[in-house]
Amino acid sequence: MLSSQAGHLYSRAGASRVLEYPSLTAALGRLIERLREGVPLAAFCRGWWLRRRLNARGLVLALPGGPLPLVKNRGGSIDVESCTLEPGVRLELYPGAHLHIGKGVYLNRNVHIVAADRISIGRGTKIGWDVVIMDTNLHGHSGQSVIARPIIIEEDVWIGCRAVILKGVRIGRGAVVAAGAIVTRDVPAHAVVAGPRADVISMGQDPAA
Repeated sequence: MLSSQAGHLYSRAGASRVLEYPSLTAALGRLIERLREGVPLAAFCRGWWLRRRLNARGLVLALPGGPLPLVKNRGGSIDVESCTLEPGVRLELYPGAHLHIGKGVYLNRNVHIVAADRISIGRGTKIGWDVVIMDTNLHGHSGQSVIARPIIIEEDVWIGCRAVILKGVRIGRGAVVAAGAIVTRDVPAHAVVAGPRADVISMGQDPAA
């Protein structure tokens, strides 16, 4: 009886090892592929150090050339599929807040994200340097209380440098936010918005249509 149980446990352990090896081989293959593409080894090392703060399920690249991205989590939750972060990125979460970063998201230098409610950044989104994304006004004014509302950035969005994305907005799939725009209302899918009021200046077409 004991021998049959031991054999069963051994076969299960062997099967688990068989399952682990292909995933390890695949991960090593992806590493070699990215190195051949020119991604510096330091980006993997810095990303490995950072991913423990991000609850990352996939690859995190933290590119060299400046300070490591800063994560100030005061009691929120972060969920990262995979991403590339330039130096100087800053992520701040307040108690109960949630930040989701989808697969293939790119955050350029000095992007600053502040979450007090919920911020979701969809897959393939690219965010330029010095962009600020805040789902809260952080403090009250004229006797009003602090207000926080979710920000939803859908897939394949491009956000230009020094744009500001404020609380309660949804940016549709494939939209482009020009440099310096201040987004205070929803942006339609595939729209291009520009200027201080983030006015729609053109509408693109859905490539899948």
